[in-house]
Amino acid sequence: MEPEEYRQRGKEMVDYICQYLSNVRERRVTPDVQPGYMRAQLPDSAPMDPDSWDNIFGDIEKIIMPGVVHWQSPHMHAYFPALTSWPSLLGDMLADAINCLGFTWASSPACTELEMNVMDWLAKMLGLPDKFLHHHPDSVGGGVLQSTVSESTLVALLAARKNKILEMKLSEPDADESLLNSRLIAYASDQAHSSVEKAGLISLVKMKFLPVDENFSLRGETLKKAIAEDRKKGLVPIFVCATLGTTGVCAFDNLSELGPICDAEGLWLHIDAAYAGTAFVCPEFRLFLDGIEYADSFTFNPSKWMMVHFDCTGFWVKDKYKLHQTFSVNPVYLRHPNSGAAVDFMHWQIPLSRRFRSLKLWFVIRSFGVKKLQAHIRHVSKFFESLVESDPLFEIPAKRHLGLVVFRLKGPNWLTEKLLKELSSSGKLFLVPAAIHDKFIIRFTVTSQFTTREDILQDWNIIQHTAMVAKKFKGEEKPGSDACVVGKVLLYYVNLIFTFISNTNIG
Repeated sequence: MEPEEYRQRGKEMVDYICQYLSNVRERRVTPDVQPGYMRAQLPDSAPMDPDSWDNIFGDIEKIIMPGVVHWQSPHMHAYFPALTSWPSLLGDMLADAINCLGFTWASSPACTELEMNVMDWLAKMLGLPDKFLHHHPDSVGGGVLQSTVSESTLVALLAARKNKILEMKLSEPDADESLLNSRLIAYASDQAHSSVEKAGLISLVKMKFLPVDENFSLRGETLKKAIAEDRKKGLVPIFVCATLGTTGVCAFDNLSELGPICDAEGLWLHIDAAYAGTAFVCPEFRLFLDGIEYADSFTFNPSKWMMVHFDCTGFWVKDKYKLHQTFSVNPVYLRHPNSGAAVDFMHWQIPLSRRFRSLKLWFVIRSFGVKKLQAHIRHVSKFFESLVESDPLFEIPAKRHLGLVVFRLKGPNWLTEKLLKELSSSGKLFLVPAAIHDKFIIRFTVTSQFTTREDILQDWNIIQHTAMVAKKFKGEEKPGSDACVVGKVLLYYVNLIFTFISNTNIG
């Protein structure tokens, strides 16, 4: 492909992307395919001769789109958002064209310096402490863009592990590091993301998941008790991952209680705010940050709610030198005249190479501005929650935080499981389950910036109709379920009529 053809085909692709995102609500949200669906549509081997671009472009709709889950659809409610935006897409177009590998400052000064400045912008937007800033006289920390929160949590745990082992070596200089590592233990709530468990598996650090209170929050007394018990066993506590906005119900661990304990006990406090972190752009949500001054590291995903598409994860540390002592390597071919004076982000992460991610973040922040980003965040509709509350067949088993509502059919778990199965098979909307203690629940998040009040009402009507089908006749009334199916069905129809009348005048 020559430059002029690239110019033509590039315009065609931009037009296709615009059409796709503008009309994504018209597509089935989840694909109706089975594993291996693509195999019969592709040749066994790569082509020996060039194929035409017309053929390649035509296969997007023929082969690719039938197997796509449309994450930007207004009817996508399964996971936390994975948003994009036009400025973000443009930023990655430029980053892909430059295609630098920004492992050191010298490998691309603009890549490093833009990232430092934008990460300081973002830290100030969230209300993070000055210790997380690159450009502050009292700070030895700063921010870096990682690929995912999972990677950030692993980086934080590895840094905490290395720091503690170095401390232990002072009093036990002859001890083998692997034996010291076997005594280490870390903590998180039993609501923490699975990536925390994976970080423990990779680092070979024991991970203990602690029970939460009635609001699904990890409290200080629980942590304090666990630390005391483990010290008596000869274990060495090193790390706490506090979650702000858990995956299951968007619950918040109590930083104001956990922070002082970590400080007193010498534990690294890492904060996973993958989804909820974007909300802190709005000052009214920062009550959940009480205790942030005790944090050693903080991470969240602009790639979720902030319209900077994947991958883009903000990660801040209060002491960059603890990352350096964990990840630094110094081969001669990576040295440069400004080594030591300039920031080399290869010392802040697991991989060597890194993309120019800060371009799309810079484009989004400048294009929207803080005020419009705040307006976007505040546009979290309580509408779906009110619809669920108005229907006596359903219950909301956990308090709504931000954009996540969890709900279930009243009665035994199998009813809600059947409802979710039927909804998933329809392809009209996409939801996923979670569990609260012994209750099977369904998560509903507003994941698309394209979602309207009418979209939510349409999805709710599908949920109600499917729930009625799930509960009636066909022998589904299993032992222990509600006794009077007919009464429930009649009540459902009365409620459906009432909901329809009430919503005909929605503004």
